[in-house]
Amino acid sequence: MMKWLWRSLALIALILGFIGVIVPGMPTTVFMLMAAGAASRGWPALHDWLLRHPRFGPPIHHWRDHGAVPRKAKWLALATMLLSMWMICASPSALWVKWCIPSFMTLILIWLWTRPEIKSIATEHHH
Repeated sequence: MMKWLWRSLALIALILGFIGVIVPGMPTTVFMLMAAGAASRGWPALHDWLLRHPRFGPPIHHWRDHGAVPRKAKWLALATMLLSMWMICASPSALWVKWCIPSFMTLILIWLWTRPEIKSIATEHHH
């Protein structure tokens, strides 16, 4: 039963990641990280495929081995979240939505920007 739950989660995350490749503003890397994490618990073949994939594999390895996020991904997350925050604040949403969601996004951005970057890790290994 748990194997199928992990496989379902991996498949949903994988589909969302592929959508993110096509749709601007939709994240790809975070969903591929989720897919790899779920697949590692219930779908070893998918996990191995993701790790070997030329586009998705390197960010998964960097995250798994170092908790690292590329600077480009940080800037993209910042831009898309700021746009989302603006859209939420400009919408007719309830006041609590206009405060809670941007606040939560801000916490995520703070956390994201405290993650190491790939270049800084490479520099540490050369010293």
